[in-house]
Amino acid sequence: MKREATITRNTNETKINMTLNLDGSGEFKGTTGIGFFDHMLNLFTRHGLLDLEINCEGDLFVDCHHTVEDVGIVIGLCIKEALKDKAGIKRYGTSYLPMDETLALVSLDLSGRAFLVFDAEFTAPMVGELQTEMIEEFFRAVAFNAGITLHGKVLYGKNNHHMIESLFKGFGRALSEAVTVDPRIKGVMSTKGSI
Repeated sequence: MKREATITRNTNETKINMTLNLDGSGEFKGTTGIGFFDHMLNLFTRHGLLDLEINCEGDLFVDCHHTVEDVGIVIGLCIKEALKDKAGIKRYGTSYLPMDETLALVSLDLSGRAFLVFDAEFTAPMVGELQTEMIEEFFRAVAFNAGITLHGKVLYGKNNHHMIESLFKGFGRALSEAVTVDPRIKGVMSTKGSI
């Protein structure tokens, strides 16, 4: 069964059309209009072995907030839809991701319970055209729309580009682990019978 979702979401602030394939090869197509954000989404896709195609038109004349948050919302919705009943998946994923002087931890549970713990202190307000304060907002939007308990922490680092990159790569790797199907798992990985 193909684990893929296509979602269109149009508001007065953004127009987004997205397709996400959880069983991809790491291919990213499209643009959000924010170069550094596209770079991060490309890394998330590649290191998560997902396929992500996105077309986004946002009100970037205001700033990047609506675009980044809304892309996170749609990614979250796509993950949720593509997973369907979550039968057979490992459910949990964790990645320690080194990026030169930086080390980040991303750990997640596809529990259906949305929660975000985010611990990263950036020292620059912008990287390229992306506001660094939007990194937390992006991960919150993904977590709350996918129903993920998500923890992201930069353990140490100095370069803001590296810190953000390690979080996106780590998220991709942790998600890839969590959505992996294990034939030993009958139904869902929960004693409750549903997640």
